[in-house]
Amino acid sequence: MTAVDVAPAAEIPRGRRRRAERTGQPLGLASGIGLGTAVLWLSLLVLIPLGATASQAFDNGWDGFWHAVTQPAALQSLRLTVLSSLIVTAINAVMGTLIAWVLVRDQFPGKRVIEFVIDIPFALPTIVAGLVLLGVYGADSPVGINLLGTQKAIVLALLFVTLPFVVRSVQPVLLALDVEAEQAASCLGAGPWTTFRRVVLPLLLPAIASGAALSFARAMGEYGSVLLISGGRASTTVASMLTYQKIENYDYVSAAAIATVLLAVSLFVIVALDLLQRRAARRG
Repeated sequence: MTAVDVAPAAEIPRGRRRRAERTGQPLGLASGIGLGTAVLWLSLLVLIPLGATASQAFDNGWDGFWHAVTQPAALQSLRLTVLSSLIVTAINAVMGTLIAWVLVRDQFPGKRVIEFVIDIPFALPTIVAGLVLLGVYGADSPVGINLLGTQKAIVLALLFVTLPFVVRSVQPVLLALDVEAEQAASCLGAGPWTTFRRVVLPLLLPAIASGAALSFARAMGEYGSVLLISGGRASTTVASMLTYQKIENYDYVSAAAIATVLLAVSLFVIVALDLLQRRAARRG
């Protein structure tokens, strides 16, 4: 019987072992073709257009870029867009989780109707959403609430179009949760809030963060739903609307500069939420 010398796993350098774990097996021909096709497709649709826009933003140099994004109208629109998107994301993280919890854990008449209503913003054209909100919360509001031309109207419109993201991200996780852990916590004397905070919430955090990231990204780039209810006022002009105004005036460099700032802010928040999601997943 021939002895084969095999180095113990402990003797393999840690860095090499980690690289091997990350890379896994080498790609086969089919996998390589699939990966190349995916990268090419993403490049044509996303990477190249984004790179071209970012490059155009600096056609007049750094000074031109800085001048474009620090004009009073640009600062106002960027501030309104980012602040409204953050508010909407925070509200969606709470209310979306609550709605998902009710839909998964409770049985009540009209549940399927609510499931259908939640998905309406996915299918409804955003300009139609703006028209609906204008009809209900405009100058001729049937409910007596006139939000036309206010920053509250912007937040309301963004809440409408981003409603499904957190709900649909949290629902599958709730459905897959093992309720025995919650029952065990209750048997050990933990109250409902303590059980949710210590047992359920850590498992939901990755899904909440994922839905919140999608919600923020959608809110940052929203145009149609806020176009009508903003009232055409400078104080309620979001960055996407200002970008379109710049394009109409053939100021493509300023439009690209504002779009680049939106892209940078969105990437920063999405990466931050993704890191939170990964950290929560590791702890879970």
